Amino acid sequence: MLPSQALLPAVVFALTALQALASDTFIAAVYEHAVILPDPTEEPVSPSDALALMNKNMDVLEGAIKEAAQQGAHIIVTPEDGIYGWRLSRESIYPYLEDIPDPAVNWIPCTDPSRFGPAPVQERLSCMARNNSIYVVANIGDKKPCDSSDPDCPRDGRYQYNTNVVFDSQGKLVARYHKYNLFRSETQFNYPKEPEAVTFETPFGKFGIFTCFDILFYEPAVVLVSKMQVDTVLFPTAWMNVLPFLTAVEFHSAWAMGMGVNLLSANTHNTSIAMTGGGLFTPEGPAAYHYDSATEEGRLLLAELSTHPRLSPTYPPAVNWSLYATRIEKFPGENDTFSGAVRRDIFTFGELRHKAGNRTVCQGDLCCHLVYRMSDKRKDEVYVLGAFDGLHGSLIKYHWQICTLLKCLSTNLSSCGQPVETAQTKFEMFSLSGTFGTSHVFPEVLYSGVQLAPGEFEVLRDGRLKSKHGTSKPLVTATLFGRLYEKDLPHPLRGSP
Repeated sequence: MLPSQALLPAVVFALTALQALASDTFIAAVYEHAVILPDPTEEPVSPSDALALMNKNMDVLEGAIKEAAQQGAHIIVTPEDGIYGWRLSRESIYPYLEDIPDPAVNWIPCTDPSRFGPAPVQERLSCMARNNSIYVVANIGDKKPCDSSDPDCPRDGRYQYNTNVVFDSQGKLVARYHKYNLFRSETQFNYPKEPEAVTFETPFGKFGIFTCFDILFYEPAVVLVSKMQVDTVLFPTAWMNVLPFLTAVEFHSAWAMGMGVNLLSANTHNTSIAMTGGGLFTPEGPAAYHYDSATEEGRLLLAELSTHPRLSPTYPPAVNWSLYATRIEKFPGENDTFSGAVRRDIFTFGELRHKAGNRTVCQGDLCCHLVYRMSDKRKDEVYVLGAFDGLHGSLIKYHWQICTLLKCLSTNLSSCGQPVETAQTKFEMFSLSGTFGTSHVFPEVLYSGVQLAPGEFEVLRDGRLKSKHGTSKPLVTATLFGRLYEKDLPHPLRGSP
């Protein structure tokens, strides 16, 4: 007979599983972590120094994991780069990497730590999950040796991958994902040879996982949702906020709504490089989110989510994103437009000169239509309707179609498209639509102070993004953000060592 102490984790796990099975909901958590960074260096530190830094970060993460478990969370997601940071080259990151096996090996590092060689980080993460009876999602680095028999083997004889791992509430490794779409600065890592569609089943739904920049691409993001039919996506990220469309909480909430799944977004926190904004997002809008550009503190978020959102009675109906817009002629009236840059993308803008009215702006194959009424037409604020249909990105080029109602930085029209966080103008109503050539469109509404607008807008089945009532806060932007994956250019770097 097993001692009672050995039985305790199994009993807790069984009770947790039964509780989850009996419910249509589960409690999820994400932790936005202010990462303790290594000193910048091109030379590798010793393995003991690397582990010492990682343990400092894991001390913080462990505190968040314990707190989440005490509040009943079934799963917690921690950020990309959350254990060793990002001030690392290909050479200097090596001491921080571990060999992460395929989860098919059925391994609990907490109870068998040396089975695949030294793995102190995996051991500790596994024990955090096991000791707190909670699924733990973390981002670490994987190393895989190779030799001259592999023509793609890097010169230093190893592959290095940006990797997510998932440990179940027993501490078993149940998922491993290698990031497929590396951001341009991630030269310390290799591109996987093939995209991975990683899923795993739990008593509280089917999960998929990918990392940060992956969210903008067909593989793996659309594959997981549309083909693999996951209920919830786990999303460690290190997201630098880019107004007016790619602020973390804004775009991640819009993506969850547009794709019709839960998204558990755990961001790193570093205000000096505009990293903040995590949340628990659903097809109906944000369940909880956090955006803090003023302090350097981490934040734990929890929310109760639907286990199978597609079966929920509140699940949004399918949307034909171009139905309304393709049925109407261009709105009559002012036809004058001008060009303006949103970062490097050249938009076609039309100024909203009146307190209320209709406006049409076109670019390429996209025509954007707006019906609006402001609460008050201020002389010190200018709003425009904008359209963009084209490739975005300096190195990796991917196709966007965007319709946006946005506030300009100043009354000078040349400022339209520059980052804006605050506004004074409220709208009594707005209705935005476009002739999109894609079914993958993400609806965004951002209020002054980088605040979301849960419950204050709706997407109609004919593709209109519409306010339900007047906006309760001044409006910064309302946007329909479309992705035409089939028009993306071939990736210029994938496959290169």
